[in-house]
Amino acid sequence: MTDQTPSAPITQDVMTLPRKLPQGGLTNIVGLTRAQLLDALVAAGTPERQAKMRVGQVWQWVYHWGVRDFAQMTNLAKDYRALLAANFEISLPEMVTRQVSSDGTRKYLVRIAGGHEVEVVYIPEEGRGTLCVSSQVGCTLTCSFCHTGTQKLVRNLTPGEIVGQLMLARDDLGEWPVQGAPKDETRLISNIVLMGMGEPLYNFENVRDAMKVVMDNEGLSLSRRRITLSTSGVVPEIARTAQEIGCLLAVSFHATTDEVRDRLVPINKRWNIETLLAALRDYPRLTNSERITFEYVMLAGVNDSDEDAHRLVKLIEGIPAKINLIPFNEWPGAPYKRSSNNRIHAFANIIHNAGYASPIRTPRGEDIMAACGQLKSATERGRKSRAQIAAETA
Repeated sequence: MTDQTPSAPITQDVMTLPRKLPQGGLTNIVGLTRAQLLDALVAAGTPERQAKMRVGQVWQWVYHWGVRDFAQMTNLAKDYRALLAANFEISLPEMVTRQVSSDGTRKYLVRIAGGHEVEVVYIPEEGRGTLCVSSQVGCTLTCSFCHTGTQKLVRNLTPGEIVGQLMLARDDLGEWPVQGAPKDETRLISNIVLMGMGEPLYNFENVRDAMKVVMDNEGLSLSRRRITLSTSGVVPEIARTAQEIGCLLAVSFHATTDEVRDRLVPINKRWNIETLLAALRDYPRLTNSERITFEYVMLAGVNDSDEDAHRLVKLIEGIPAKINLIPFNEWPGAPYKRSSNNRIHAFANIIHNAGYASPIRTPRGEDIMAACGQLKSATERGRKSRAQIAAETA
């Protein structure tokens, strides 16, 4: 008897991206690269000999000071401020809800153009604060352990919608500097991980342009080594990540055989473990100080045996790496169970004894469904629950 279960999509399903963003109206400055902003200012009437200076001035107001009103850009002449206001806006996604976990984790439900929603998570830790950013509405990869993967992909986020998540979180945390106040070097958001909703490498250009804005040292000023992009293994885009973004790389690995990874991470059917590891060995920025992070969710009886641990060590041999072990964050209806603490520690010891760092990630924000693999917009959850209710009462 053949298996009738439909196979999960392993390529970007472009048929799910038909909705267009609103056309016309004012140009949103948020998310434009310096080159794009220069062109936009010139097109709006800025004299070319002044344009580069104007880019620097506007950039600092928007990204260093967090100003949203052109009238407050006091080092610009009033008539130029009027020109900006007539042609541009400084617009962020809308915060719909904000939840705070008992451990301090914050989860934001954010509405973007078209009424779509994504989730963003801020995780405060000792000495650092990490913002988990989404790159797509939904996800096309259908990884079977991931709650986000149970909803369909709607569309890619624009650079402005990606940068806007950081700016919105800084608003909530009160992190913008105050003019005239002593400089405060404390960064509440010190790190970004592109590990929210979606596969960043299926939205490469928009993610790249957003990170150019984030890394610019006259604005939001997060260094490339403070940014980690997590991919499920879109092999053709991996080298570009190093060359065009330069950030750190994490890989959602989760299995040590193709048979198991095909089930957990269906993109493996297109680029299998051998192909993926070959691309990682050739990663242009690979050094001991810029290791690749292998993310490995611990699923009871699926991928957590001693044999799996030994196979994992053998597979990554020669790759400067660390292994992040992630206790499975269960969600309603999840098909897997979390490995026991004893099993996770035994697995970690094998990896550690082989010379690799093997930190066990502490689940954060589980009480507000903000933990790794749990992101899924409230609208999508509500739609599904209503459909389930309808089916049950039919």
